[in-house]
Amino acid sequence: MNILQINSSARAEGSHSTRLAQDIVARLQAAHPDTTLTVRDLSRQPHPALDEAALQALFTPPEQRSAAQQARVALDDTLIAEIQAADTVVIGVPMYNFGVSSQLKNWIDAISRARVTFRYTEAGPEGLLTGKKVYVALTRGGRYRDTPSDTQVPYLRAVLNFLGMTDVQFVYAEGLAMGPEAEQQAWSQARTQIESSVA
Repeated sequence: MNILQINSSARAEGSHSTRLAQDIVARLQAAHPDTTLTVRDLSRQPHPALDEAALQALFTPPEQRSAAQQARVALDDTLIAEIQAADTVVIGVPMYNFGVSSQLKNWIDAISRARVTFRYTEAGPEGLLTGKKVYVALTRGGRYRDTPSDTQVPYLRAVLNFLGMTDVQFVYAEGLAMGPEAEQQAWSQARTQIESSVA
């Protein structure tokens, strides 16, 4: 099994979402000792945003790209190759202002490439990153699960499904900023969920 762990917190140290992602990976490694692990830490290796220069590079035929354009596309190619090679993907996702981090959005934009990770057919869009199990480690200061304020889960489910990743398990640690007792309860519930749903 090839595991790809994506840490999308802005924090290089002390990130709750990275901790939860690591707990999921540890459970997977214990169940599958022959796993290989690739960690993409977007705080330590920030990926550039999708801007006009990046779009121009992507839409320029490969043989006509400048050296700078080739280098920009190569950054995205690396992330695409990582997820193509993965059997299991573990994504650490903090909640920032009711949404995902800009670090995670940049990663999603990088791996979403027409005719490579998805394509449009006469029947509609078709995701090409199929056959993968995805665990999403969600950490929140408050409690938002199954409420209208949780915009992360619908968005992530939609974009992952669009790319062909339909087997998605969400793991929650919520209430982490609501006091020591609530934080302890959040981690206890997260561990229970990992033990019962991660294999």
